[in-house]
Amino acid sequence: MAQSTAPTTQEFIGDDFLLQGASARKLYHEVAKELPIIDYHSHLPPIDVRENRKFANLCELWLEGDHYKWRAMRANGVSEEYCTGDADPYDKFLAYCQSMPKFLRNPLYHWSHLELQRLFGIAELINEASAPRIWEQANEKLAGEDFRACGILQHFKVEVVCTTDDPVDSLEHHLAVNQSGNTLKMLPTFRPDKALGVEDPSAFAKWTQKLGDVTGKPIASFDDFLSSLDQRHEDFHQAGGRLSDHGLEHAYGGVPDRECAEKVFLDALSGKAAGEEDAHAYKSFLMVHFGKLDAAKGWTKQMHLGAYRNVNSSRFAELGPDKGFDSIGDCKQGRELGSYFDQLEKIGAMPKAVIYNHNPVDNYLFATLAGNFQDGKIPGKVQFGSGWWFLDQKEGMEAQINALSSLGLLSRFVGMLTDSRSFLSFPRHEYFRRILCNLIGQDMEEGMIPQDFELASSLISDVCYHNARNYFGFYED
Repeated sequence: MAQSTAPTTQEFIGDDFLLQGASARKLYHEVAKELPIIDYHSHLPPIDVRENRKFANLCELWLEGDHYKWRAMRANGVSEEYCTGDADPYDKFLAYCQSMPKFLRNPLYHWSHLELQRLFGIAELINEASAPRIWEQANEKLAGEDFRACGILQHFKVEVVCTTDDPVDSLEHHLAVNQSGNTLKMLPTFRPDKALGVEDPSAFAKWTQKLGDVTGKPIASFDDFLSSLDQRHEDFHQAGGRLSDHGLEHAYGGVPDRECAEKVFLDALSGKAAGEEDAHAYKSFLMVHFGKLDAAKGWTKQMHLGAYRNVNSSRFAELGPDKGFDSIGDCKQGRELGSYFDQLEKIGAMPKAVIYNHNPVDNYLFATLAGNFQDGKIPGKVQFGSGWWFLDQKEGMEAQINALSSLGLLSRFVGMLTDSRSFLSFPRHEYFRRILCNLIGQDMEEGMIPQDFELASSLISDVCYHNARNYFGFYED
């Protein structure tokens, strides 16, 4: 194929992309750039890693399951058949490339060009004219063994990847990967959100049946239910899991009442939906129970709070969840979250925790709330988590870093994650690292912090890698 003379991304995504000033450039290129990645929260399919999936084409790798991209395509007038539908893979890919020039100033414009450049070495601007060349070059490389799932993880220097797993999910893929001699650690994360679903008794009963099946214990009582959850928590621990996760609109900070929770559970199992007050009481009890489990094993509890999910009910009914029809929510967060942690603190069961807000209005709230539960023993025991979902872009990341710096300790921050279903999303770590280095570099040059490269580089390397490695206990027996 003839060499292309089309415009390239080097004009704006070059070596010094996002790095303004000599200090920022030195911090990134000499400290952050080559550090391994610990991706402690993702939604990668574990089976794809175990089977070392070979991607048939760029559409599979780039667009499959990526609701960020689908959402932007719809906003550009692209019909659903080219997003989640059954259009030809090349036509889906072409529709995305045709849309790209309209994505200027959306983070997808940066991410998409970074993804192609960092994995495939493709530096063309993405548009309708370049699409055929990009498709051909990427697919040619995807045919090689080095571009299977595990090769891609190795290319991006991923050392640990934590998937997000329901208690009823099999852990066989994690066990197989970690027993294979592969240098990658793939670890499960315990996400028991469906254990809280007493407002929908039909779905709750089906899930409870699955829980009993996977533990080999029929569930007829509340004790059976709690025992099965405890067993699965232990199973996750034996598989290397050191994290739980809860994706909730808000925390549940009520005083735990076992008798009330048991009644709500039995009613739901018999087909009676819980009302708002009863559901809150039940969830408050269960969340304290989960906190006890995490604390006893030295786990870290993640709280992803504030998403307003499945807003378009018609599209939810048609397509299901996680298809790009969710928004930032406006729930009040502080008192419930503070009360929840207080309940755990009172009984000596406050685990390490990472709290993520979805609404930027809550940045200072979450940053200060984290400070209420530091214990003077574990550095950064309660973390104000990185910009999440709609906030994991430049402005959102900078706002989170600035709030944490002003109200807590940036030096103890465990850094970035992908929160993604795509093997091509790891340049988000590079994006974050460049933004972090730029902020610290600018502070150095403006006299806000000392012109001490060793001091600044220690912070950069800790936030980008070492803090996560030391904090989560992935390397402990």
